[in-house]
Amino acid sequence: MSEEANPPLPEIPPVPGAEGQRCGLIAIVGKPNVGKSTLLNALVGQKISITSRKAQTTRHRITGMRTRGATQFVFVDTPGFQTRHDNALNRSLNKTVLGAVGDVDLVLFVVEAGSFTLADAKVLSLLKEGTPVVLLANKLDNVHRRAEIAPWLKSMQERHAFAEFVPMSAKNAKDIERLFGICEKYLPEQAWFYAEDELTDRSEKFLVTETVREKLFRLTGDELPYTSTVIIDQYSEEPGRGPNKRLVRIAATIVVERDGHKAMVIGDKGERIKRIGTETRVELEKLMDAKVFLELWVKVRSGWADDEARVRSFGYE
Repeated sequence: MSEEANPPLPEIPPVPGAEGQRCGLIAIVGKPNVGKSTLLNALVGQKISITSRKAQTTRHRITGMRTRGATQFVFVDTPGFQTRHDNALNRSLNKTVLGAVGDVDLVLFVVEAGSFTLADAKVLSLLKEGTPVVLLANKLDNVHRRAEIAPWLKSMQERHAFAEFVPMSAKNAKDIERLFGICEKYLPEQAWFYAEDELTDRSEKFLVTETVREKLFRLTGDELPYTSTVIIDQYSEEPGRGPNKRLVRIAATIVVERDGHKAMVIGDKGERIKRIGTETRVELEKLMDAKVFLELWVKVRSGWADDEARVRSFGYE
């Protein structure tokens, strides 16, 4: 899995003869659980980043692309900047955030509409001067009295010289359409980095681990620590029997820190891990357009999230 750890952002010179094309990098940043992954999926038009009620589910920098007309938008999703726990995993995640915002054309700073916490302030303090930042006030649908947003926006304007303010909901198609128009004008005129139909620079193996983790967190609720992770043990593919269907065989291990967590993942008579596997397989078959066989195991690796070498071995920088 280590080859999947945060591939470098593209440094591709403009291609001659690409007049009229625009292309640029847009970082999506914010504290954990403000809707960054939901936003990325909506912008790309397909699920490439996992979503969960549990904070800190995004672990890697995930790049998603969307080409519309003459403009290619390259979105960089980041982990939520973590300030509560100082362990090796969180230091790795925070390093990923800093790397993502270091060399982009535009930053979308995502906060919950009407809210600004110390964790939000910490993320805002990381942003470099010189790069335009759009304040994206997400989850507007959760605000019951819209009149309260105006004074909040004024207070936000005093915190940072934002290029624009965009109150919206990542689940609203019209808001997403409006956001494309806002982002486009900040992207330079240059050739596209990727083919027109590409959606992500992540491999299918990476999407497997992310999908397993999403089902894991959704089906265990808040009981399971976010330090649980997934590693691929075996991955192979072969031609399927039906027309145009590949057969993909996957064996993966869910890594937890305690025996009690292992029991929680397995569930009564193995029911929970069976459900995690079934829901993962169904989703992967749609994403990969293939027949999927998936085996899941659970192992205990106590203290892995605070072990620098093991964090790297599991695919984190």
